[in-house]
Amino acid sequence: MNKSVLFGAMTVAALAAGAAAAGTLDDVKARGKLNCGVTTGLAGFAAPDANGEWKGFDVAVCRAVAAAVLGDATAVEFVPTTGKTRFTALASGEIDMLARNTTWTLSRDVDLKFDFVGVNYYDGQGFMVPKALGVSSAKDLDGATVCIQTGTTTELNLADFFRANNISYEPVPIETNAEGTQQYLAGACDTYTTDASGLASTRATFENPGDHTLLPEIISKEPLGPLVRHGDNEWGDIVRWTLNALITAEELGVSSANVSEMTTSTTNPEIARLLGSEGTLGEMLGLDADWAKRAIETQGNYGEIFAKNIGEDTPIGLARGLNAQWTNGGLLYSPPFR
Repeated sequence: MNKSVLFGAMTVAALAAGAAAAGTLDDVKARGKLNCGVTTGLAGFAAPDANGEWKGFDVAVCRAVAAAVLGDATAVEFVPTTGKTRFTALASGEIDMLARNTTWTLSRDVDLKFDFVGVNYYDGQGFMVPKALGVSSAKDLDGATVCIQTGTTTELNLADFFRANNISYEPVPIETNAEGTQQYLAGACDTYTTDASGLASTRATFENPGDHTLLPEIISKEPLGPLVRHGDNEWGDIVRWTLNALITAEELGVSSANVSEMTTSTTNPEIARLLGSEGTLGEMLGLDADWAKRAIETQGNYGEIFAKNIGEDTPIGLARGLNAQWTNGGLLYSPPFR
């Protein structure tokens, strides 16, 4: 690690320690809104609509936390961040949490002093190419120019993959997905590589999505999830268990449509604890009894959020796959509410 990189990591860690000491829950309550870091724009995950209202799979996590903590899912200030700026924004306290299709890695968790509170999308890095290129495998990309976002896990994964397969490439560095899309469509690179979900989202915005194909290779594990600063465990617990509430709600059959009825009529003890009609889980978190109920009521359960924003009936068209509940052969599994 060179000195500038080491200094950068130390600076981020120092910022994080200072910001965490302040007590994020108190800050959010005093401010009356949640500052949530998101991407600069990725269809289905986080992007402003025609009216400037932020929508998407990651956006729903931010809104669920705001509903749980502030009682208002709209009380969110969305802060667009790039691959490079997202960690400094979190460490410095500019944002309270980051929900920006960010991969959980050891160095980010430990060296940068962040806590990943869970995984909201199990992903892997892939490649998109124009069909006209006539390539059917990433192993055919010897000598290719590759559009790649700087400051991301994709850079190292790309280098590892090409090295392992004894092929070469020329990187075309980009800062944002919008820039990557522009460069790729302009022919500045033969292939665009990022998380496969991101490629599907990007392709869905093209004028002719059918002219582009996602190659079959998935070259990495990319567990994407929300994160907070080290050292503020109370705030980390709130974000973690809000995400878990959305996942558990789907598993137990609690949805935005039936959550009110379930609160009073359920005979399932775990649903009663989740929705606050029994027990003191909200109190343990420093919240009221209806915190999880509000998150589910305003955003829907995990399955509803997935289907609405990125599912098979949307232009993004993603199947549940690994992101199905553990009861359906997927990896989604929340610890119990007890």
